[in-house]
Amino acid sequence: MLAKIISEASNAVVAAVNGVDDILGAVTGTAKNQVVNLLQGVGEVGSTTVETVASVASGVVQGAGNVGGSLVETASNTLSGVVGGVSQVGGDVIEAVKGGVSGVVSGVAETGGDIGQAAVGAVQGAVKAAGEVGADTGEATKAAVGSALD
Repeated sequence: MLAKIISEASNAVVAAVNGVDDILGAVTGTAKNQVVNLLQGVGEVGSTTVETVASVASGVVQGAGNVGGSLVETASNTLSGVVGGVSQVGGDVIEAVKGGVSGVVSGVAETGGDIGQAAVGAVQGAVKAAGEVGADTGEATKAAVGSALD
């Protein structure tokens, strides 16, 4: 199931960014929509959040890697999308941060990208997105850095 989520998210990003001027906006929107659709489809936002978010984030980063763009900005925008999506469905934003950062790092590792740059972008995006949805940015920072190091 998780491999299917990764593949669908990757394909969705590739389809979304082809022919658009705002690639990063497309990345954010696609990540958010994928998370919202998956979590609403599950019916329970709790236990599946981290795995779902990690899979979406991994797929989004892999898909975005196929069409180019700044790794730091892509990672940041991916986190913005997944955190926004989890917040929209009433999920735990800190858990979304953990899953999102983990997914970005693993997605970049699978494609042979610079994991350090991806981690920096993911942490930046997580803190910014958490603040935008009214979550505790200190806790988001702790969760993001912890996930990046795992």
